[in-house]
Amino acid sequence: VQLQASGGGLVQAGDSLRLSCAASGATARTFSTSTTAWFRQAPGKEREFVAAIGWTGNTYYADSVEGRFSVSRGNPRNYMYLLMNGLKPEDTAVYYCAARSLSGSAYEPRYASWGRGTLVTVSS
Repeated sequence: VQLQASGGGLVQAGDSLRLSCAASGATARTFSTSTTAWFRQAPGKEREFVAAIGWTGNTYYADSVEGRFSVSRGNPRNYMYLLMNGLKPEDTAVYYCAARSLSGSAYEPRYASWGRGTLVTVSS
């Protein structure tokens, strides 16, 4: 497994969670020097962009999570985190981490590597 997302769970509206993404193998070697991102997919919906961080540290967010979520890199540099504050029921989804954008746009779901996802469930 090249990417592993973890940290999901069942929380109440307004709570916080921190998701982690760990890169290994070949993906780890380029993880910190490429754009890496979080996407999510709710039941019956398409996968959507959540947040991304570029190799320079620039961050990008979906409008729906701007101001509530924060993406960051870890130390060691083969880790990425998503801190989610003020969770809402509509944030319920499987969250995936992705590495090395192939399209040049952080927002498009065209990445070289994908993790298996971690489920976040927010109850009202």
